[in-house]
Amino acid sequence: MDLILELYWSFRSPYSYIVLPRIAELRDKFRVTIDMRVVHPAAIRNPAYFARMDPLARPYFMKDSARAAAYLGMKFRRPVPDPIQQDTKTLAIAAEQPLARRLGWLGIAATERGRGFEFCREVATLLWDGSVTGWDQGSYLANATQRADLDLFDLEAATNANPDRYDALLAENDRALRAAGHWGVPTMVFEGEPFFGQDRFEVLVWRMKQRGLEPRASSALAGLIS
Repeated sequence: MDLILELYWSFRSPYSYIVLPRIAELRDKFRVTIDMRVVHPAAIRNPAYFARMDPLARPYFMKDSARAAAYLGMKFRRPVPDPIQQDTKTLAIAAEQPLARRLGWLGIAATERGRGFEFCREVATLLWDGSVTGWDQGSYLANATQRADLDLFDLEAATNANPDRYDALLAENDRALRAAGHWGVPTMVFEGEPFFGQDRFEVLVWRMKQRGLEPRASSALAGLIS
């Protein structure tokens, strides 16, 4: 029987992007099912966070996320455009956030079709690996959706037909994240225990091994994640 891992995740979070390859390896090589829980970015989910943020926090996070990606051999550049409209100096957040809401709705729709993890990984790569400027233009997003074995037109038809429903589902995931014991992403929840941050992945695997984590094919694969 597969172990169930809830993954609370945001398109704007660099650490959410950085953790995905290891989550994919865990899922593909071990008996683990990912329960994908896309949430609003913190600027929507918890705007007060930026109001009380220490001035040193944002510069440090930007340096650390680039460093963490480099350490793991991942390409990295902050998305252009940023999914959140925010003043980089004052951190004031715009009232309307069409890009972030679009991504969130699409992530929920993809999850409902059983391809949420694949969609999030492809789109996160599009946003964060630095290969594309203007990810929201042209066919970039459609191509990423296709790589996840989904159709962008189908997803957007569903979300545009009932945007209030998708907003409500995102808000429900926001509440579930806090109920699980944290407020940030990525948060991985296993058997009710939250593991916050990409740097807690190895501790998560340690806990799952205690609970009987099994390889999908042969015991030799288990050595690939120690």
